[in-house]
Amino acid sequence: MRLDPFHALRRCAALLLLLLAVTPAAAQDGPAVQLGPRPYYLVERMAEGALKDRLAQCAAERTAFAPAAFSIGHRGAPLQFPEHTKDSYEAAARMGAGVIECDVTFTADKALVCRHAQCDLHRTTNILETPLAARCGRSTGRQDVCCASDITLAEFRTLEGRMDAKGPTPRWRTDLYATGGRPMTHAESIALLDRLGVGFTPELKAPAVTMPFDGLTREDFARRMIAEYKEAGIAPERVRPQSFSLDDILFWLRTEPVFGRRAVFLEGRDREIDPADPSDDRLDPNMRQLRALGVRAVAPPIWILLTTRNGRIVPSRYAEAAKRAGLEILSWTVERSGRIGAEVLRGDGGYYYRSIRAALRNDGDILTVIDVLAREVGIAGLFSDWPATTTFYANCMEIR
Repeated sequence: MRLDPFHALRRCAALLLLLLAVTPAAAQDGPAVQLGPRPYYLVERMAEGALKDRLAQCAAERTAFAPAAFSIGHRGAPLQFPEHTKDSYEAAARMGAGVIECDVTFTADKALVCRHAQCDLHRTTNILETPLAARCGRSTGRQDVCCASDITLAEFRTLEGRMDAKGPTPRWRTDLYATGGRPMTHAESIALLDRLGVGFTPELKAPAVTMPFDGLTREDFARRMIAEYKEAGIAPERVRPQSFSLDDILFWLRTEPVFGRRAVFLEGRDREIDPADPSDDRLDPNMRQLRALGVRAVAPPIWILLTTRNGRIVPSRYAEAAKRAGLEILSWTVERSGRIGAEVLRGDGGYYYRSIRAALRNDGDILTVIDVLAREVGIAGLFSDWPATTTFYANCMEIR
């Protein structure tokens, strides 16, 4: 039967609407999710059991994956890409990270830039190979470190990202993509991540210089970080500000309550917590006090949320206390301690697993750790240096 042109046009429009209906909404904004082989490699190495069976079935049958808010790109995807570079952020989005982190510090002319620490340029960029090496220590007096506050924004833009390392790149990472990665300003990261259709979780970094810095106070710094989202027209519900300083969280709650209510208090009181029995009763303030102050979410490292019982990985007393207090829980960071092999098991580089080493055997246990965090602790999101792994888990376990 021959269709008239109008009828044919209507059929084409209907087909287009059908295709849009079955396409994940986030995939229309950002790149199609590509996981690569690593999640499947991890499933193969898991211990036999119901979790492996479910993930293996998912691996065999599922052909498309959607971005997941549970999957947070920690500094992008720094297992293989230089952290806080455009390449690293784009790689994280391609792996389905629904939220991507920019750690925020400032330059000598007080421009906000994405760096894990104010004084890490000697570890994460090529600055020591440039004439700017002579500027290192200008703002702190320490010649052995290079700080964003030693150089101007224009000078910062000339640097190239490198893999984070004091010396040679750790053998469980790679230099394959460490060629010309472009460091980003905070405002540039906002524009890029907005275009990629992901959420934002900026961390206000503790200044390494004396504050006020050339008139910039800590409060000014905290205020300006939020201001750049407002100036870019980003809806507050897409932003989760973070800080290790409770004062920062309380400042946002007072001055920017819409953003402050979504703020995440990063747990940095490690020295007060026993890795064999993480608990809240040695902490000041404790969970109930935090909730009373208006804090709604905490984010400790993985090991603080987990312990072992009868050879099993289970939630810690800290995790149970946070849940009883009604706090939302996030955690950090999977795929950052290297392989779960001899080095991690004897304690060399296994910081994130320090409370559960006795229950670990190989890399497949990464998925077991994620499962306990997600289903038993009940975390809302997990930072990862390789978001494909957390995206795979979230899709297979139908975490919305």
